[in-house]
Amino acid sequence: MARYGFIHDKLDIKFLILYLMARVAAPVDFSTLTDLSLCDEGVDYFQFAEAVGELVETGHLSLDNGLYAITEKGRQNGAVCESSLPFSVKRRCTDGLARVNSALRRSAQVRCDVQEGPGEGFTVTMALDDEGGNLLTLSLYSPTREQAKRLADSFQARPEKIYKQVLAALLEEPGGESRE
Repeated sequence: MARYGFIHDKLDIKFLILYLMARVAAPVDFSTLTDLSLCDEGVDYFQFAEAVGELVETGHLSLDNGLYAITEKGRQNGAVCESSLPFSVKRRCTDGLARVNSALRRSAQVRCDVQEGPGEGFTVTMALDDEGGNLLTLSLYSPTREQAKRLADSFQARPEKIYKQVLAALLEEPGGESRE
């Protein structure tokens, strides 16, 4: 069967994986790595899956808690080989990397943690950061795990809105006028 695309064998796939992994903002799961790697019609899923396993075995990638990251060995070897990837493949990788990196950065800036309290109930700690540091850290008590999860999910869905509402409430004069 004829294969189209610029990636033709497992070695090409390994070069592609190392190229991508050197450019992701944080470790990624297998599904995300798969989505990024299937940017060329020549990438065979089964060869891709084997290549990922082999890159972990040879120490080019690390696997920790289901997340893949590039090692220094992978970064060095990938840099040497990336010139063998066609420009058109690199260009297609750019769109996927931009999307994934944006989501990874946002995930790093919005954090929620649910901890069981010393007595009954749960403490939900929610944090919002930007490039300059922490903007807001909020800890709330919740009587049930379900409510705690709802609080965390709601904060993660719209942290900027919650931040703005907290600021508005804090800057409001007792008579309802804003002090901005």
